[in-house]
Amino acid sequence: MDVRTSGARAAEAHAAEAHAAEAHAPGAEPPDGGQDPLSTAGDPGGAPDACGPHPDELPDGLVVADETGLVTCFNAAAARITATDPADAIGRRLEVALPLEDLDGRRWWALTDPYGGLAIRAGQPERNLLLPGGREVLVSARYVRERPTGPVRRVVVCLRGTEARRRTERSHAELIATVAHELRSPLTSVKGFTATLLAKWERFTDDQKRLMLETVDADANRVTRLIAELLDISRIDSGRLEVRRQPVDLAAAVRRHVQALTAAGHTAERFLIRVRGPLPRLWADPDKIDQVLGNLLENAVRHGEGTVTIDIAPAPARPVAEGPAEGPTVERTAVTVSDEGPGIPEESMSRVFTRFWRGSKRGGTGLGLYIVKGIVEAHGGTITVDRARGGGAEFRFTLPVGTPAYLA
Repeated sequence: MDVRTSGARAAEAHAAEAHAAEAHAPGAEPPDGGQDPLSTAGDPGGAPDACGPHPDELPDGLVVADETGLVTCFNAAAARITATDPADAIGRRLEVALPLEDLDGRRWWALTDPYGGLAIRAGQPERNLLLPGGREVLVSARYVRERPTGPVRRVVVCLRGTEARRRTERSHAELIATVAHELRSPLTSVKGFTATLLAKWERFTDDQKRLMLETVDADANRVTRLIAELLDISRIDSGRLEVRRQPVDLAAAVRRHVQALTAAGHTAERFLIRVRGPLPRLWADPDKIDQVLGNLLENAVRHGEGTVTIDIAPAPARPVAEGPAEGPTVERTAVTVSDEGPGIPEESMSRVFTRFWRGSKRGGTGLGLYIVKGIVEAHGGTITVDRARGGGAEFRFTLPVGTPAYLA
């Protein structure tokens, strides 16, 4: 039981209230010598939070303004994006420290009025704005309120550069331009020959008709392959490439592709198939493995010279994931396709499996090896490129073998 008098209890309560008021007075130091987490004026980058990273550790620009519109946090990423010294931004008004304009040249903060606008607004979605000098930046903002329709206590602004988005847009534009170029030629041929045959069928001999129809068929196949490549790229980029595993005989698949190439006019002596040792049973998607083999062999024939050698052999088992050496391992089969041509320049090795890379000016979309890499990795395998012993290019891919888990 509290035996103190009511007067003593009242005096202590009054002292506690006075201490709390002093602690929260403007300019007062927080209790225990700490710093107000909402104010980082003493640290241009912002104070570290006990439950989160330091503002300077964030990958995006962070700018925070208090209820009076003065900047209290301006992290390192914001300084890099805006080319503004944090010391020059802290303590200044938000519209001065971060002068933004929309694409029509209107002052952004005067237009949006975060402190005096509608009380139901929670922020601004990401959009392109302009810094002084016309440099674009992606900006989003959040208005922090103590209650849903109360006054704005803080404005939190996120800044991001536009380089990554520009690269994506350029990649999409290149893809569209490539597709348009690759489609124009075969479709023009198909349209021209079919229109000619329909208009003047009786004037042509059977051999002429056959030649035109074979050309139409070949061009239609070319369009079909291009559409299939586009679908594969879409699935690879979105992580939706499906692999339907079945037992696959790699040696038989290679021989089948070589026979198709010899039937197309290449000499049988140009190809050398070497199967080393008994191969472990491989479960893979046969259609996609055919696509990988066909692309690599066609690439060697078109861009390489001399003998095209295909080696198929078991590969040393390696751990499923990085970790202890005694961890679980998985058997693998390796396929190596090499030629004796000029090879790939050293400076181009890192770009071989990227979109639109072409080893020469001999046609092609530049998408084949990008798709090959995506298919191999979807199987859990790896693919590399190097210089062959004969000086040409050497592509080597490995695939894990064994019965899939759902059949084990």
